[in-house]
Amino acid sequence: MTAELTRGQNHPLPGSRLEIRVSAGTQVVAGATFGDENGTLHGADGVAHPGSPTLPGLEVSRQAAADHRLAVDLDAVPDAVHRVSVLLALPEAGRGPARFGAVAAPFVAVTHLDGDEVASYTITGLEAESAVVALELYRRQGAWKVRAVGQGYAGGLAELFADQKLPEAHRLAGTIHEAVAGGLARSVPAPPAAAPAHRPDHGSAPRSGGPDGAVPPGSPYDPQGAHAPNPQTPEAPGQRGAPQPYPGGPGGPDGPDGPGEPVTAGQPSAPAGAGPIDYTHPRRQTAAPPPPPPAAPPAEPGQPARPVAGDATGWSMEERLYNQVWGMFEDLARTTAAYRSAVDFADSRMEKELDQALSDPRNRIGGQGDAARQAARARHGQLVAQAREVLDRDVAQLVAETEVVEPALPAAFARWDNPVWHAYRVPMEIPMALRLGDLHLPEADRVRIPMLVRLPLERGLWIDCGRAASLDGLPADSHEMRRAGLETAVAHAARLLAVYPAGEFTVHVIDPAGSGAQALAPLVRGGVLAAPPAQGAAGAAEVLARLTQRVDLVQMALRGGAPDALPPGVDTSQHLLIVNDFPHGFDDRAVNQLRYLADEGPAVGVHLMMVADREESAGFGPLLDPLWRSLLRLTPVADDHLADPWVGHAWTYEPPLVPPGSQVLEQVLAQVAAARRSWGR
Repeated sequence: MTAELTRGQNHPLPGSRLEIRVSAGTQVVAGATFGDENGTLHGADGVAHPGSPTLPGLEVSRQAAADHRLAVDLDAVPDAVHRVSVLLALPEAGRGPARFGAVAAPFVAVTHLDGDEVASYTITGLEAESAVVALELYRRQGAWKVRAVGQGYAGGLAELFADQKLPEAHRLAGTIHEAVAGGLARSVPAPPAAAPAHRPDHGSAPRSGGPDGAVPPGSPYDPQGAHAPNPQTPEAPGQRGAPQPYPGGPGGPDGPDGPGEPVTAGQPSAPAGAGPIDYTHPRRQTAAPPPPPPAAPPAEPGQPARPVAGDATGWSMEERLYNQVWGMFEDLARTTAAYRSAVDFADSRMEKELDQALSDPRNRIGGQGDAARQAARARHGQLVAQAREVLDRDVAQLVAETEVVEPALPAAFARWDNPVWHAYRVPMEIPMALRLGDLHLPEADRVRIPMLVRLPLERGLWIDCGRAASLDGLPADSHEMRRAGLETAVAHAARLLAVYPAGEFTVHVIDPAGSGAQALAPLVRGGVLAAPPAQGAAGAAEVLARLTQRVDLVQMALRGGAPDALPPGVDTSQHLLIVNDFPHGFDDRAVNQLRYLADEGPAVGVHLMMVADREESAGFGPLLDPLWRSLLRLTPVADDHLADPWVGHAWTYEPPLVPPGSQVLEQVLAQVAAARRSWGR
């Protein structure tokens, strides 16, 4: 049984080989220190960090990421070490938050190698701190224990190291942040020479990381803990706790369908002159099961083959399109990572050349110094231009692929403006995935990748309607954001209703103050809700009690080995609960019921969709943090809050908005309601 620790509490550690898993609401740097019996750190060689990730019996992540796995072998820790402190810090050079108080409380767990938790700790109460000692593994009478520490430092890593009596605290903190900011963890090496060519029928040119065909050393560290690609178990980006193909997506940034695993950390790059580098994701397969994918039309001489919709592997067109979208996501992530790595390499090379040229006092004045600076900047510009040329070539190929894939997508994968919705009919089977929006990167703004999540949903959704920049760049007021958030939730709910067979998906709504009547009107008028939106504390309590009871009954039936032995009247369809205007109208009991539904509901067909302002909801403190962590955060406006666990890109998410003036939502819901009536639902 897992021990849920509070600050200062300790717990014995069984066994010596363990993992420490970290989950945070943003990218963090993970590290660890070796201290003596007094907790004193005697030198920088006793610190494991992204620039120097290993110590005897300990290995930490090589990059900043939202999720980490730290490997620990306590038997291999030197006898002189009595304390192993696990550190978390926010990157100084990142675009993310500058304090832990602006993100969800970090969660740290000590687990066996099979994933079973030994002890966990949610680090609450952080505000201005940018670094924190999360856990401490310590020796006591020959045995190891873990203690929840949660000691934060507003001065960041420098203050943390100084508190551990490290003489060179500021210098070491700077070294760590330089290692993260310098892109050591973002360098993408070439895959092994034996890797299969990437979709040869597309004829895309091989991708290179730099003008000379070489890439700076280093590779992404797998934040999910995998150290080698596994072509037999594809994953997609999406949900926390399980890797996904995109952030939040097919299966993907924060799940069971995430982008695949990265290349082994530290894999050497291809030497210069060894030929172009193939940046193909090693787990993207080219051998398709029957039926074979359609043949690509012939291309013009000297031009890449024209892309074809459904050219990926799969037993059905739906599966081939799903895998093709996943492959497009991987291609864009990898080529962008290669470009960023090449730019970082060019920057570091120019800086090194300038330092060498100006180290001689005779070159600091006069024409020689100016000539050296101009030559270094010219070489830098040439390297960046060549890297950009490669990126533009790959992006153009992806744009062409998007233009043929988007119109071919089925309704579950398509945008609301896709003509496929005009021929919509209620399906007889559940599709394999659902589109929750689009993803793109700033370097390739022309490419929009569908964000697909596998069905049935494996986690709920939180539509965050906190203050944000509106689409015109001006701050949106809270009323506008709440309205947009609920409209986004209605669009998601309508899409879920549309892709399930008649009567197999039921939607409930809690709107305590009745403030969402206008946004909820399409669902109410369409007659697709299980009951009118529940209002007031009593209405919310009644809906929560009914759904909680359903989860309990189904769980008991499954555990008893009698899934068909449910009481009469229990609705066995999938359920979605939309909660608007949270936390208004909710007490601690109701919040605990929401936590229970978020944790236990998806496994038995009950899903949660919250529409709330995270900052306003923070008043519940630690009671709400597990609920926040268990849901996939989406926004009603474009936002770059999603990060994939593969290379750590911050992807910009765009919600699936219904085109202004379009009646497609009402038409689809009318067909859903008619089909439900014909089936007596």
